Amino acid sequence: MRTSIRIAGLSAALLLPLAACSTTATPMSSGSEPMTSSSSMPMTSSSSMPMSPSMGASDTAMAQFGPGCASVPTSGAGSFEGMAKDPVATAASNNPALSTLVTAVKKAGLVDTLNNASDITVFAPVDDAFAKLPKKDLDAALKDKKMLTKILTNHVVEGRLSPDQLAGEHKTLAGGTITVTGSGEDFMVGEATVVCGNVQTANATVYLIDGVLMPSM
Repeated sequence: MRTSIRIAGLSAALLLPLAACSTTATPMSSGSEPMTSSSSMPMTSSSSMPMSPSMGASDTAMAQFGPGCASVPTSGAGSFEGMAKDPVATAASNNPALSTLVTAVKKAGLVDTLNNASDITVFAPVDDAFAKLPKKDLDAALKDKKMLTKILTNHVVEGRLSPDQLAGEHKTLAGGTITVTGSGEDFMVGEATVVCGNVQTANATVYLIDGVLMPSM
């Protein structure tokens, strides 16, 4: 059973001038300083709830997988061991492959929202994923906090999904649905590929992907 979190203050209808498609694999300016700033968004999460039986210690201890894992530092705060000690936004700020995502999360004011969430799964676009976005669309998103929030929360789902729970349809915090296909160590999230999966942080399971998941209109 997936755990649930309550999200308050997220608008049900946010205008997206970007071309809409449910999972278009498509760079926001980079920046990777530690994420410790306060969030101005009213979204908050519920208190921690018990994990489902299928997400026990043996599952969270499973090895990370995917070619992108080779770029993760072997020691320090940005290593797998280091990331597991921090909440997800802080952990991402220590991973050099997620510097653009870090900048976007800060601009959207979602640092505290993500860090305080209880048991979530984050599909985290790597820097190369953002590099696929047209610059004009990227710039527009970075200047529009509501739009940026909609895009980023489309990468977050409730519950910590282990690899054997990954395939299927999942409702995002943005209110949309993303579809994951594949099995074993090969997964697609819409048109994006999981390049490093089953990365653990203190409050989330993270799957690094090579595309940005754009919400539907």
